Amino acid sequence: MEIFSVNKYLLNPKFDGYKLELIAQEQAVSRYKLSRKPTQATASGKAPLSFQEMRSRISHNHLTVDSDTGNAVYVDESFNVCLVGILTSEDLQGPSFRVIYEMATPMDTSSSVNAQREYPSSAFLNSSALVVSDGCGLLYVLPIKDSGTSEPIGTFALHTGGAIDAPFRLHHIHRPSPTTAVLLLSSRYYPTEGEKVAKSQTEFDIWAAKINLLSLRTGNELRQLDILWHRRGQDVPMYAAFIKEVNSYLLVGGSDYPDPNVIVSKSYEPMPEELAPIPRANENLDDIAIDKPDKPYPYSWTQSSDAVTVAFPLPSNTPKEKMKVFFTVKTLTLHVDAEPITSENGTQVSIPHYSATALWDSVNPTSCFWTWDREGEHSYGLLTLHMEKKNDGTRWMQVFESSGLDGENAEVPETLDPSELWHIRESLEKYTAALRTGDDASGLGLGRGIPSLVEGEIDEEADAAVGRQAWVTWVEDDGATPGWYKAAEWTVDPLTILATPMPGSIAEGSGNLELVLKRDLDGPVFSFDPAAPSAWKHTLTYPALAFVLASKQDTRFTYHIPNHGVLAFEGGSARDRGANVYIYRSPIDAKDNWSKQSVLQVDDGSGGALLGVGCVKVRSEKETAFVVVCLTEGDLVLIRGI
Repeated sequence: MEIFSVNKYLLNPKFDGYKLELIAQEQAVSRYKLSRKPTQATASGKAPLSFQEMRSRISHNHLTVDSDTGNAVYVDESFNVCLVGILTSEDLQGPSFRVIYEMATPMDTSSSVNAQREYPSSAFLNSSALVVSDGCGLLYVLPIKDSGTSEPIGTFALHTGGAIDAPFRLHHIHRPSPTTAVLLLSSRYYPTEGEKVAKSQTEFDIWAAKINLLSLRTGNELRQLDILWHRRGQDVPMYAAFIKEVNSYLLVGGSDYPDPNVIVSKSYEPMPEELAPIPRANENLDDIAIDKPDKPYPYSWTQSSDAVTVAFPLPSNTPKEKMKVFFTVKTLTLHVDAEPITSENGTQVSIPHYSATALWDSVNPTSCFWTWDREGEHSYGLLTLHMEKKNDGTRWMQVFESSGLDGENAEVPETLDPSELWHIRESLEKYTAALRTGDDASGLGLGRGIPSLVEGEIDEEADAAVGRQAWVTWVEDDGATPGWYKAAEWTVDPLTILATPMPGSIAEGSGNLELVLKRDLDGPVFSFDPAAPSAWKHTLTYPALAFVLASKQDTRFTYHIPNHGVLAFEGGSARDRGANVYIYRSPIDAKDNWSKQSVLQVDDGSGGALLGVGCVKVRSEKETAFVVVCLTEGDLVLIRGI
């Protein structure tokens, strides 16, 4: 069973692009200077950062929001906890700023190699309390008063069990009861002396720590966090949440986080030099070439706006009366009564055989025909099918609906240049010759396999870098893997995530959770349904989203607000240029050829790099909307009207 299965009826191959919808910059964007500036400086200089840690710091969101109360929190460069009050009405009055607590500034005078610090992180416990990690190993529980500063009602540390107690990062808070809070934390694992761990392998611990709220009181007593469960993986989670309907935590990260109590036996993988073929009866292994050429595709194909052409190589001595071709609106039947060509070593090149095989889209059978070009001087001739599309302008992704499976329905890239269509014959002839001689069969091709929609525009390297590869892990509140998850026969493949929920856009514990993934050029939206948790449902598509995001060179955050759009924020590292937010709307109808996009300037070049993003609800007489809150090095930016 596939967890994320695309509904092809929600895809639109005919999509043309995004049209600009203007939003008045002066009315939508307000900037307010910060008297206390946040910082990105954490490195101690004594321990190198791994690639995963560096990527986690680049994508770290320094801003925490409470959408319902309109409060936001960040930590400044002097470790002051700064509370920002944002009005949740249509009043135009600006935000309020005040320091509610001054954390101790970390001091490290030792010459030994210590763990790298984390960025400070925080989360709202409720409307009147806050939990803050200083990124150096301490966690504070702070009450939020109407005015003035606060004193901690709890100070905690985390014993990580490694060579040193590593600093940790706070990802999420869940309130299972009025008197209990569960914190999701992550920290790098530092192996103990003598522990065998590959030097290139960096591991990260995920902790669920419980705090008894009735035990909180003012004082300087340092306590250890009570650990409920623990997982370990190869990366820092990029998203974490608790879904109360299934009583489980969701972890999305660059690796999975397996249950340590479940022993997974790894199959032995022999080295290349250990592999040896098993001889069959009357077979001489000395005559078999070690390096075999790749077998060509079973056919070659190309398309125009109104037709699809498919070429099958067949033995040139095949009589025309031995070929049976039938077209229907949705299927193709192709039977060829011919003997496959057999090489000297016994390898056979198969003859195509299709029985009422479903096509990618509908055709007009009365306008479809086929031709046979035998060209006797070749070992192969070409059986060419010419199919007229029923839906003009629709771009076929493949010839057959079931493409991607093994065998004759294997996924075959489109040949963009029709003149290359006939190379399938030469490629197959070279392949059969290489089976006899052991020569390399590469060099002749089927084109670049680029969809004709973006021919001449696509950058394969840039497209491959869009999004983050990730795995999904579910953990019950007791640390076990949910029974409904273990019972399903999952196809566990990595995802490519384009956007996660905007902080503040969904309520804590809500099952209304959506992820925007990458599928080819598109950005399908998958919704989690607590009533059927065995698979996520494809509910919406942002056409060509992956393609347009590939053109952004400085994207730091990409978030999704349900029913509003996908927002891509530039980092603004170039101070003289500033930073923009690109807003992409989904089409009103899945088959619309156009959708809307907007661009707003978050920073005009004077505020510095973008460090954090969130949104708060704004209630009016008409509806509940969102105000997007952006934290830069020098400004707090509010964006209305999204």
